[in-house]
Amino acid sequence: MKPVSKLSPNIINRLSGIFFDIDDTFTLKGKIPAASFNALWALNRAGYKTVPITGRPAGWCDHIARMWPVSGVVGENGALYFHLDEKKGKLVRRFFIDPVEIEEKRERLKSIGDEILEQVPGTAYASDQSFRLFDVAIDFTEDVPKLSKKEIDKICAIFKANGVTYKVSSIHVNGWFGNYDKLNMTKIFSQEVLGINLDQNKDRFIFIGDSPNDEPMFRYFPNSVGVSNITDFLDDIKNPPAYIADSPGGEGFAEVADIIMSNKA
Repeated sequence: MKPVSKLSPNIINRLSGIFFDIDDTFTLKGKIPAASFNALWALNRAGYKTVPITGRPAGWCDHIARMWPVSGVVGENGALYFHLDEKKGKLVRRFFIDPVEIEEKRERLKSIGDEILEQVPGTAYASDQSFRLFDVAIDFTEDVPKLSKKEIDKICAIFKANGVTYKVSSIHVNGWFGNYDKLNMTKIFSQEVLGINLDQNKDRFIFIGDSPNDEPMFRYFPNSVGVSNITDFLDDIKNPPAYIADSPGGEGFAEVADIIMSNKA
């Protein structure tokens, strides 16, 4: 990984937008610092498309799409995107899988989650579970004492043994039924909302992230960036980002934004 300060003006001047994770990328110690939110507004006012790509639930995404200075939001690790159509004054909700189809699998997913809570002491359902439509989120550090890597691996093993797709974030292990991830829905969002074929224009976007569930995005975007706390997860990431910030979390996000704004022609 190269220092993000090495991003060339040529790369920066081609940029149309920034995709970014939220937890421990846009936030810092569980809060959104003024630096990152001010940076988001600055990017928005400069005309960049800004899109959070998060594992957080549908309920949170409704708020984010409406009230943050963003073009939309991809949530639940790619299960959905929400976009506020300001011309029509309407929130557009797009799902990778029809929520009705997943209803029959919801009880099965819940039973697997219950098994994890029983087999891995110290785990709990994430406090935002009731706002989720498609997945279960097992908390291993947000509202519970931090669990060890061995315990996190055991959570993943139980999901895997039950045929559940799973991803590890900086705070949760999310499990779901379905063949999607953050990148799948980011491509759909880009085509349907931004009118951009991402496969042909990936060099026009930067992705900023911090954890293993961001790996599909790191692998895909040639100009991906990790905030400095990504070093906590490098043993679990086969495809790290191309660049790394000096600062952690939201301060790292602000650092990247400042480099973009300072070098913009």
